[in-house]
Amino acid sequence: MTESSSSSYKSIDALQKTLAGQVFHYAADPKKAAGRALGTLVEVITYYTLRTWDLSDHIVIERGVPEFGNPKIVHNVEFSLHSVLAKHSAKITPLSLPITPKKLRHSWPCPNDCLLKSSSIISKDLVKRNATVLAEIDSGPVVANIEVLDKSACTISICELTASPFAIVECKRVGVEEGTRRGPQTIEKAKQGSYVARSVSSLQKVRLRSGQFQGILEQSDGQFRSGPYHELQREIIDAASRDKFPGFMLTVSIVSNHGNWFTSDNQNKELCVLAQSYDWLLFLTDNGLTKFIVDLLLQPADELKSVSAAFHQSYSGQRGNNRFTKVRIDTEADRALRAYFTQYKSKVETWFNVIAPDGGTLASLRADLGSLAK
Repeated sequence: MTESSSSSYKSIDALQKTLAGQVFHYAADPKKAAGRALGTLVEVITYYTLRTWDLSDHIVIERGVPEFGNPKIVHNVEFSLHSVLAKHSAKITPLSLPITPKKLRHSWPCPNDCLLKSSSIISKDLVKRNATVLAEIDSGPVVANIEVLDKSACTISICELTASPFAIVECKRVGVEEGTRRGPQTIEKAKQGSYVARSVSSLQKVRLRSGQFQGILEQSDGQFRSGPYHELQREIIDAASRDKFPGFMLTVSIVSNHGNWFTSDNQNKELCVLAQSYDWLLFLTDNGLTKFIVDLLLQPADELKSVSAAFHQSYSGQRGNNRFTKVRIDTEADRALRAYFTQYKSKVETWFNVIAPDGGTLASLRADLGSLAK
C-alpha cells in the first residue's frame, strides 16, 4: 500500500469526478452515478472489515429488523449480526455449478417442511452471494458462506442463527451536488437512521435535563432497570449471559464524505443527530476511501486486478452485469479482497475515525462485538 498513489486526489469530490469521467461517462448524470457507486464501496469496505473481525458467521445482509416491542414495523438494515446456534460444514466435490440451497439440503438438519430460498450461493458465471440465506426456520435464518473454493471443490459453512440480532451496522453516505454546499437529503437520511437506532433495542435512551442520557431496560422477569446509559450498556455487554436482557442490540453506523457530514471545526446538525442516536458512530475518512479506490480499482497491483475488473465490468452501462456489491461479488475479486483486508488489517482500521462514544476506540468496538457474538 503506497501513499503516493492516492495523495494526488485532494478530496473525495475530486475522485468522484475522476470516476465520473473514466468509468461512468455513459450515464445521463455521470457524477451522480459515481456517487451511488461510492456508497456501494463504503458497504463493501464495511463488510470485509467485519470479516477480518471474525464475524463472518454472524452476518446477515439487508435483513428486516423489527422495532423492539412493535414487530409490525420492520426496518431494513445493511448488516445485522446474530448469535450462532449451530454450525455445519458442507463440501461440494466435484464442483458443479450453480450451487443452490437445494444442493445443501442434507448438509444441515433441514426440517421436512422447510421452504428453501432460490438464490444461488455461486452462479454459473462464478459470482458468489455473501451470507446467502438458505431458509428461515423457527429459530431464525440459516446462512451459508463459502470458505474455500477451487476448480475441483467448494467448502461451505452453514450457520443456524438467532432471529434477533445482537447488533446492527448501517452505512450512510450523501454526495454534494454541483453548485451546492451539501446534499439536500442529508438531514433526512440522518433522521431516518436516528429513528432506527433508537427503536430496535430493548435498552432505551431518555435524555435528562443535564443533557446526559439515562438508560431504561425491562428485564426478562418484568422488572425495570435504570441507570446512566453507557454504564447499563457496559453491564449488559460484559454479562456472562444476556438471557436476563432480552432484545438488547448494539447499534453502529458508518458515515462518509467530509463535505457533507462535518468539518474538522464543526460537527454539523446531521452528524450530531447520528452521534446521539447510535451507540457507535464511525467516520470513513476521505483518505481511507480514496486509498481503497486508487489501490484496488484505478491503479491495482497485479494481485488486485480481479477486483478492478469486477468493478469495471459491473459499471459498464449494461444491465444485469453487477458482480461487485456487498451481496453479489465475483469469486476472484472476493478472494483478492479477503487477502487484502487480512494483510492490511491494521492499516485499514486507521481509515476509520470514532465520532461516538467519546473516547471510544475501534479496538473497543471490535472487542464488544466479539463479546456479544459469544
